[in-house]
Amino acid sequence: MMRCPDPGFWRGRRVLVTGHTGFKGSWLSLMLTQLGATVIGIALPPEGEHNLFSLLAGSLRLDHWLADICDAGDFAAMVADSNASVVMHLAAQALVQRGYRDPVGTYAVNLTGTIHLLQALRRLQGIEAALIITTDKVYRNDGSGRRFVETDPLGGEDPYSTSKAAADLAVGNWRASFATELPSLATARAGNVLGGGDFAEARLIPDMVRAAASSQPLVIRNPQATRPWQHVGDVLTGYLLYVEDLIGRPTQTPRALNFGPEAQREPSVVEVLDAFSAVFGASIPCSHAPDPSRPEAQRLTLDSTMARTALQWQPRYDLGQTLASSARWYAAWRRGEDMARLTAMEAADFCQ
Repeated sequence: MMRCPDPGFWRGRRVLVTGHTGFKGSWLSLMLTQLGATVIGIALPPEGEHNLFSLLAGSLRLDHWLADICDAGDFAAMVADSNASVVMHLAAQALVQRGYRDPVGTYAVNLTGTIHLLQALRRLQGIEAALIITTDKVYRNDGSGRRFVETDPLGGEDPYSTSKAAADLAVGNWRASFATELPSLATARAGNVLGGGDFAEARLIPDMVRAAASSQPLVIRNPQATRPWQHVGDVLTGYLLYVEDLIGRPTQTPRALNFGPEAQREPSVVEVLDAFSAVFGASIPCSHAPDPSRPEAQRLTLDSTMARTALQWQPRYDLGQTLASSARWYAAWRRGEDMARLTAMEAADFCQ
């Protein structure tokens, strides 16, 4: 039987979400709201003219606080004021290509910002669990294509990946060094998430939607690259179950977990493009423009056996369902439908 988040656990619980104005942060805030949690969000303003947080504004019941996690003083004060018992850290510079353009800023947000949070958590009274979200790209990728497990060496070949690997290592260091002050501190490493509401630059599905609307070719850097694609709701369900067990079963719950799709052959970028085009109902022209000066891993896969065993977590959607759900969402958005209502209905499927 598929395990779902427990409303009885979350109802009335104070949860601090950093990065709540981003794609995953908006989805997580919505799901927590539906589960009855009291949500406090700390983030920068949402990026871009189109963003999910603004579309959901009427559906999100949360305290919306604006701050830069690189500003240690203001950020620490807000963390203290949150009086949260659970912290879920999603705030990040999450784009590989932006990491090349601004490596200093990427390290500042992903590593230094995480350290600012870890220090603030040491002084947060009543904290029960903190989940730090890193990425599937934290592993040292040797190009073999084998599935990474949680005990594999961390590393990275680009500023984004290495900054997140460094943050993951910092979490382990703070957990070991300040164990009495930081109960149930863990990291979650997830693959490439898809779903309605992502408008970020240089991401495959949003770029496809923009290309279809503009009739401009979609520029693909690496058409044969494979990634562990999965629906954002499945990943966030895993995060919620993880927090439940970090508090309810602290001694039996691992302190780092992978969250990826079912073990199968991961499709390539061009295969995802073709499948999405078919369900979206639009022909999307594309061109190939590799950039050898900014390399990315060709093959990336995760072994999520530990999450499935420890949490009884499993994805609800396969790739076909994920792409169909995403296509419906973006088609509805283009028609001007009520996206807060539609997204709330989709999120509810993962909470029950």
